[in-house]
Amino acid sequence: MWRRAASLSPFISSSGSLIRNHQTAYNLKIWESFTTEIPTQVKGGKGPFICFVLGGPGSGKGTQCAKIVKNYGLTHLSAGELLRREIASNSEYGTTILNTIKEGKIVPSEVTVSLIQKEMESSDSKKFLIDGFPRSEENRAAFERIMGAEPDIVLFFDCPEEEMVNRVLNRNEGRVDDNIDTVRKRLQVFKALNLPVINYYARRGKLYTINAVGTVDEIFEQVRAVFAALKLVTE
Repeated sequence: MWRRAASLSPFISSSGSLIRNHQTAYNLKIWESFTTEIPTQVKGGKGPFICFVLGGPGSGKGTQCAKIVKNYGLTHLSAGELLRREIASNSEYGTTILNTIKEGKIVPSEVTVSLIQKEMESSDSKKFLIDGFPRSEENRAAFERIMGAEPDIVLFFDCPEEEMVNRVLNRNEGRVDDNIDTVRKRLQVFKALNLPVINYYARRGKLYTINAVGTVDEIFEQVRAVFAALKLVTE
């Protein structure tokens, strides 16, 4: 179980501010409503194993995450699912999240990080598969600053835009953001904001690019090749 530290002040300082100009008050209000205390590394000085899973809408991340969980025993945390759960709660901030998603914009980093944080705090697992986050450099910086940890590896499911659009429109899951206009907006935002994150982790030697075209099993064979060398996650 996570240990906790009491103070938030180091993470919301003038020198490390995550939010600028008119967004500051809004985002900090949301942050305060979600956050509990900041987790530090688990006892013994070693934090959990963290794998980020990145890819555009319809890239097949969710399907592959299910297979990773089955084969390697990681705990799957979907940023999108956590946000949708908050929307379904009909809370004030759920409505705000819904409107943000409808506009094809990124939900404030503090909101998503705090939802992920709560899930990790409540879990006895030390191996996490975090799906769909971070989607921007601000997301990445917020996670690493607030959680005090970096991912061990990052999987990027690389899929052509038209393939992703077709998959999203054909999956018929009844999601509010599964329409052509919103999907196009989401893809534009993804391409604009995700590339710096991908490049950052590539420079740090943590990025593994998966060709996300093919059958589910064909794609998973690429994933399996990555995890085969990571004895840590199967122990």
